Amino acid sequence: MPDKLPAILGFAAFSGTGKTTLLTGLLPILRQRGLRVGVIKYSHHDFDIDQPGKDSYRLRQAGAVPVLLVSPYRRALITEFTPPRAISLAEELAAFPGTGLDLILVEGFRDAAFPKIELHRPSLGKPLLYPDDANIIAIASDEPLPVPGHVKQLDLNAIAQIADFIVQQTLS
Repeated sequence: MPDKLPAILGFAAFSGTGKTTLLTGLLPILRQRGLRVGVIKYSHHDFDIDQPGKDSYRLRQAGAVPVLLVSPYRRALITEFTPPRAISLAEELAAFPGTGLDLILVEGFRDAAFPKIELHRPSLGKPLLYPDDANIIAIASDEPLPVPGHVKQLDLNAIAQIADFIVQQTLS
């Protein structure tokens, strides 16, 4: 019998709102509760996980595409997108090794249609996303907000409360 597909939940917010900070606080709590959690993080920037001078970097620079770097501890698959292209969450989920996971948390992919928690800090002066995104199921904010009843309001600074919501909404 195939493994059950993991639940997927996103975190949507403008840059600088604290998505990664929240995730680094949530992950240990979710792990303590026995959940196996993977993360997909979208970056608007070019990045390189390889280091100049390392064999895998040299092999990639020589033209190997993709390069799979493997050790007894971890695996990294480096694939070049030449030319750069638009990225879809569906394609990345298909490439993601979700076997054995209970939950995949997604940071970014703000415009994709899947359940999300919006992070909002009114002090940043950015607009709320939920009025234009029916997939936002909750808003985590550092200040109370006037939101409709179907959108759960969470305290951005109460990480255990957010973990409770995630477990209730995605794994029940």
